[in-house]
Amino acid sequence: MLYPSAPWRPTTDTTPSARRLTGALLLAAAFAPAVQAQEAELEPITVDSSRIERDLQDTPAAVGVVDEQDATQGRQGLQLDESLVRVPGVFAQNRYNFAQNLRVSIRGFGARSPFGIRGIKLLVDGIPETVVDGQSQSDAIDLTTVENIEVIRGPSSALYGNATGGVIDIDTLSPTDYPLREAAAEYGSFGYNRISARAAEQHDGWGYALSAWNLNYRGYRDQSETEKRLFNGKFNVQLSDDASIETVVRVLDQPLGEDPAGIDRGQVQDDRRQASANAARLDSGQEVDQQTLGVIYEHALSDVDQFTGRVFYTRRDFEQQLPFPGPSLIAYTRDFYGTGLQYTRTAPIAGFANRFTMGVDAEFQSDDRERFLVTAPGGQPGTRTLRQQEEADSIGIYAQNVLSLTDRLDLTTGIRYDDLEFTIDDRSAGPGDFDDSGERSFSEFSGTIGATYAVTERHSVYTTVGTAFESPTFTEFANPAGGGGFNPDLQPQEAINYEVGAKGFIGTRIRYDLALFQVDVEDELVVFDMGERDFYENSGESERRGVEASLAWDITSDLSLSAAYTYSDFAFEEFTDVNGNDFAGERIPGIPESVFFGELAWRKPGTGFAILDVQIYDELYADNANQVKVAGYGVVNGRIGVEQRLWQNLLTVHVGINNILDDEFFSNVRINDFNGRFFEPAPDRNFYLGATLSL
Repeated sequence: MLYPSAPWRPTTDTTPSARRLTGALLLAAAFAPAVQAQEAELEPITVDSSRIERDLQDTPAAVGVVDEQDATQGRQGLQLDESLVRVPGVFAQNRYNFAQNLRVSIRGFGARSPFGIRGIKLLVDGIPETVVDGQSQSDAIDLTTVENIEVIRGPSSALYGNATGGVIDIDTLSPTDYPLREAAAEYGSFGYNRISARAAEQHDGWGYALSAWNLNYRGYRDQSETEKRLFNGKFNVQLSDDASIETVVRVLDQPLGEDPAGIDRGQVQDDRRQASANAARLDSGQEVDQQTLGVIYEHALSDVDQFTGRVFYTRRDFEQQLPFPGPSLIAYTRDFYGTGLQYTRTAPIAGFANRFTMGVDAEFQSDDRERFLVTAPGGQPGTRTLRQQEEADSIGIYAQNVLSLTDRLDLTTGIRYDDLEFTIDDRSAGPGDFDDSGERSFSEFSGTIGATYAVTERHSVYTTVGTAFESPTFTEFANPAGGGGFNPDLQPQEAINYEVGAKGFIGTRIRYDLALFQVDVEDELVVFDMGERDFYENSGESERRGVEASLAWDITSDLSLSAAYTYSDFAFEEFTDVNGNDFAGERIPGIPESVFFGELAWRKPGTGFAILDVQIYDELYADNANQVKVAGYGVVNGRIGVEQRLWQNLLTVHVGINNILDDEFFSNVRINDFNGRFFEPAPDRNFYLGATLSL
């Protein structure tokens, strides 16, 4: 249970039921080997999110992998956190607010964001969802067709540029070797329903994969309804034995996404389901249309040379009424486009096995942004208070090399140069008005060096050091002095990551992963609030130390146990805010000190599945001063599915229960809220039921 620290709710009894269930899971796992079944054996995992395809065990970085089964089986697919919860080092909030969208942090980077994802590079089917200034939205991802997710934890600018937190690389449904035809329907608590269909097939020389769905959800709280439609498509053509081209199409239509906003602790006690008064009065929420077109070309130039090129274009039309009166209606039209070229050569150098890759990324963002004054009920716009054209351009050149010094020792080095330019053209200034037009530019070098040593064939250790940077987004560049333009005092944050780890197999059925890290950050971007609106400042220095561990155990061919644990010691080293408050030594808000995930799953193809998971979160702070403590909580979820043959068709029926123990907790905590409205309560126990017919 997650509550603000207050006398009306003690925090000492927050998670006993969850802890008891965790013990039950572990006890069941201890006796599970006595269950007779076919021998299970874990297979090696290959990853390519690090720009070079290689075995996970040989990669000198903390990389988490979520496969299709774990990402989609029996899940609602409301937000990406349903899959990411099993990756240590990742913390996500805001599943149920479809106007503010999911907030994801990796090693604490991104926790400052009031909405969306910051400091993390997000890729879907090779096409970026992270725009040039560093903002990412996950609302256009088809979570019902995810085939694979790779998460690089830690500073990754040497790989992808403007990102200190890491990389989330997602692959969705691809053409299949057999004709895939599916129709599905799902219904649940709080007015949830989704109707979907998908089809895929690979023919000689060409293939396709299509998915479409319609989602309606009234929501647990007042003013939290959403209506959303999504289409996802892939089309590939084999141009020759050595060359292929793939086209990716994504279309999002969200005509309704209400925002109930945060409430204070008294309101939580009075009625957890209420929206804030202003949210209801102004009908806060968003409308979004987005279309993405991407083309990826791959060509094996020779047995050792590979070329990949991509081009993409995304158009996003966005309007949002924020939950406060004043200049609170924002709208923009965004064009985001770019190209990427990559060359890889796998050939020995001086008798040593070697793999080298180099490339260039060029991306461009253009936002036509407006803001309007709203004071009347119903959210009717009044005076336009801002109109500006925002342009962001980025050119990045990178190289990475993996050299096998011995049969056991690999050395990985990487370097990247990024040139970013931000321009604002103030189009609201009239004759005699102050013109807020201006530009900011940054040139950044990032590097990484790491080594992996195979202690045995099935156990390896690694160490790595890497630097990274993260620029403010246009939203974070907002000038607290008023008007438009840039905050002249805001700088990019810089980070250096030190890490050691171990990964491998115990026998043939247990895979483990362990990482210990320290990240030193200068000029960390943090949020402060001047009334209703958020602004940003640099905090000086901060330090993050942590431990991340995961375990996957195939107890039998049908029964498996998964676990992940994260310990985070994140604190400000030097930080005096704009009001003169000294926060040195305080914990960075928005991140629990420890997080545990455990899952016991039974899966038998052709019969069905039964999965139980528990998530336990430590307390966190909602403010820089660490005055508002939010207690930890435990939540338990389960899902069961049955498969049945109907003539030549396969029918799968599943039921899921979220928050089985009916605990009270918060799906989101708004950091440093000026008015004390920190809390967005999560739903109590709720159900969903679905059926999928494979034709």
